[in-house]
Amino acid sequence: MDLAGKLAQERRARLAAERLLEQKQAELHAANRKLGKHARALSDEIVVTRAKVQTALDENQRVKSDLHVANEKVQVAERRLWHSIETIQDGFAFFDDSGRMIAANPAYCSVFDGLSAIEPGISYVEILQLATEEGIVNIGDDDPAAWRETMLDRWQTTDPEPTVIRLWSGEYIKLIDQRGHGGDVVSLALNITATIRYEERLKEARARAEAASRAKSSFLANMSHEIRTPMNGVVGMADLLKETELTDEQRLYADTIKNSGEALLVIINDVLDYSKIEAEKLVLKPEPFDLERCIHELIMLMQPKARDQGLDILLDYDLFLPTQFIGDPGRLRQVLTNLMGNAVKFTEKGHVLIRVTGLVGEDGKAQVHITVEDTGIGIPADKVDHVFGEFNQVDDEHNRRFEGTGLGLAISQQLVRMMGGRIWVESELGAGSTFGFQITMPMVGGAEPPCPVEIANLQTVMIVDGNDANRQILEKRISLLGAGTLCCADAAEALARMGPEVDLVLTDHHLAAMDGLELAEALRAAGHDVPVILLSDSTGYAAQDPARALLHAVLQKPVSRQDLCAAIGSISAPAPPMPEQPTPGAPPRALRVLAAEDNKTNRLVFSKMVGTLDIELTFAENGVEAVEKYQTLRPDIVFMDISMPLMDGKEATGRIRAIEATTGAHAPIVAMTAHAMEGDDAGILAAGLDHYLTKPLRKAAIHERIMEACPPDVRPPRPPVDDVG
Repeated sequence: MDLAGKLAQERRARLAAERLLEQKQAELHAANRKLGKHARALSDEIVVTRAKVQTALDENQRVKSDLHVANEKVQVAERRLWHSIETIQDGFAFFDDSGRMIAANPAYCSVFDGLSAIEPGISYVEILQLATEEGIVNIGDDDPAAWRETMLDRWQTTDPEPTVIRLWSGEYIKLIDQRGHGGDVVSLALNITATIRYEERLKEARARAEAASRAKSSFLANMSHEIRTPMNGVVGMADLLKETELTDEQRLYADTIKNSGEALLVIINDVLDYSKIEAEKLVLKPEPFDLERCIHELIMLMQPKARDQGLDILLDYDLFLPTQFIGDPGRLRQVLTNLMGNAVKFTEKGHVLIRVTGLVGEDGKAQVHITVEDTGIGIPADKVDHVFGEFNQVDDEHNRRFEGTGLGLAISQQLVRMMGGRIWVESELGAGSTFGFQITMPMVGGAEPPCPVEIANLQTVMIVDGNDANRQILEKRISLLGAGTLCCADAAEALARMGPEVDLVLTDHHLAAMDGLELAEALRAAGHDVPVILLSDSTGYAAQDPARALLHAVLQKPVSRQDLCAAIGSISAPAPPMPEQPTPGAPPRALRVLAAEDNKTNRLVFSKMVGTLDIELTFAENGVEAVEKYQTLRPDIVFMDISMPLMDGKEATGRIRAIEATTGAHAPIVAMTAHAMEGDDAGILAAGLDHYLTKPLRKAAIHERIMEACPPDVRPPRPPVDDVG
């Protein structure tokens, strides 16, 4: 091969080597670049990992720091808690689930009088053993082993009941144990010595208070009995004395004796009622009664006193309100008596108006509002809020014009509250007062018609009355019944306004210048034959007047709705048929009355009270004599005193009822007693008596019982009284 060929070959070889070197350099460069990228990635990963590791180290350090702080707080809390437990006065201890003490405060350990064995690690069984062996606990006559067994049984229950132990020192410890879910027990030992001794003092005080209350009740009952017994003679004889021929001066003395005696009885009744209310022993006795009749009866009782003072007592009873209700008529009368009595007492001129309104509900009950309005002295503004307080009175205690206990309104307020109602007062000094109360009562048989008469045939009714309030009441009643009215203040005005359109004249008895009877005479003299109805508070006097024949009817004031409607309805009604005369025959026997009474004065009073009756009266001076005379006389009615020597009225009644059980007879036995405390009537009636009369006895009540007991074959004790008008 020539030189050129060799040079060419060498050049090709060199070029190939250069290309190979260039290729290897390119590969090395690519490898270096790849290695650089991997190194950078690895470096980044190391940085991230290092950051994570540092974060973890920081978090670990923070947790360690927080844990240290938490541990310090727990230790502080534990120290404070245990310090608190150690400082409290009551014992506190922990026991594990096996019953061994974990810890206890000094107060718990002091219960065991400083025994060194009472320390952490001691078992509950050992504690009980030490308590009995060392005499720490006063278990009395109980067996120590039995006491420990009882206490251990209690401890082992899931929820131990608290128990009280007495220490040798006389202190009382109440043990309260609470078992946890894991079986450990927290035990409290509370020193309740002060509480126990306070309760003992309370029991002693309660016993003394109850003894004092019993003594007070016994004293009140005895006082009532002892006062009522002689008062029966005082009031009864004064009442009988008034029925005899007396001079004006003697009658004044008799009235004074009777009024003073009854005033004393009012005071006694107020004190007794207030004591019963205070002791929460007063019980309401609901029964059917007529509200309007109840108010009328009270007005009749107070009318003589009002008439003496020149006062009119008026009643405005809602024409569309029923009168039959279910309630306690006795207590309702008591409230009305207090309110009406105060109105009459504190009113020197004018009138006292009782107004009754109400709302009838669909549930068979009526909401009744009763107000007592007067034109009296009124109540000062600073005393209005105090009139219902105990022993409070309107007049100053240093300048008293009106007598009384000051309990009437307080008792009335309590009674109204017991009836579920409310009571109030509105007053203006010098202008009068209005006392009112509202109660809800069930109606008897629903709402009855207000007035069973149609007066549509009456065109105009003339009302003649000098009292504005009474005139307005009558005007409202007649208008509601459907007739027109013509109102006159006196007889002269009535005569001047009389015309053919007037179909009826309603006139008051006592008019100025010319009274109602003289008005009737003047009307007849003028040729008017219009019916005239006289309203009078003294119907007996009006019935004896010759002008009575000119009247259609005489009605007692205040006139009730029924009486007014009946009188108006009878204007065109046919005359009632004459009653058949009984066939003459043999006269029946007189009613036999046996009265058992040991007090001589009361026997005299009773005999005088029934002296006008056609009866055979026999007295027994004690219970034994009453039973003996019952068997020989066979009386139709027996009046039985309760407190008598040898045998009291209850036992005598029991003997009589035993005799009647063999004969089939039954004579009414009426208790005559001076006992008036709550429950006395129930005890007396439970002994077999039929009725109950409280001393001082009332003549009308005795006569009523005698008339009710009259058998058909016995001569009536008194003939029936013919109605007037």
